[in-house]
Amino acid sequence: MNKNMQAALWGLVAGAVGVAAMTLAEKVEQRFTRRPNSYVPAHTLERLLGLPHRPDEQRLALNHTMHWGQGILLGAVRGLMAASVLRGSVGSFLFLNLRLLNDQTLENATGVGAPPWTWPRDEQTIDLLHKGIYAFVTGAVADGLVAGPPRPSTPRAGWTVGRPA
Repeated sequence: MNKNMQAALWGLVAGAVGVAAMTLAEKVEQRFTRRPNSYVPAHTLERLLGLPHRPDEQRLALNHTMHWGQGILLGAVRGLMAASVLRGSVGSFLFLNLRLLNDQTLENATGVGAPPWTWPRDEQTIDLLHKGIYAFVTGAVADGLVAGPPRPSTPRAGWTVGRPA
């Protein structure tokens, strides 16, 4: 198996651990805030697959499929990042943005979501917190499972001749 395939597979494992951490954090947060479960993942998958509309209480399997599936699959990207120079907290911060972009693109393209800047601030804060937990836990696991590059990257030359970057 080549290095990239192995990194992607370890990334899937890291993504699963990240989703588990995010889900646990959501359940703890919901005990304090009394925020109900979100069925946005189910609504999004339902629209992507062209399925008929169903009540939320009938969407639990779809909700878990989308919630866990996105996190696990995106973990493959974080595994590939770990195999390159995109590791550590910087790699996880970049990965956080990928996770947010993925969610918002799918939710808004299907008409399920609204742009995050239209959300109440408490919902923005909660979403960023949970996605941050996912990204940094996934990153820590991926960085631990996937070997980094054999040597550090070469610094890029400056824009002007003769000046270091």
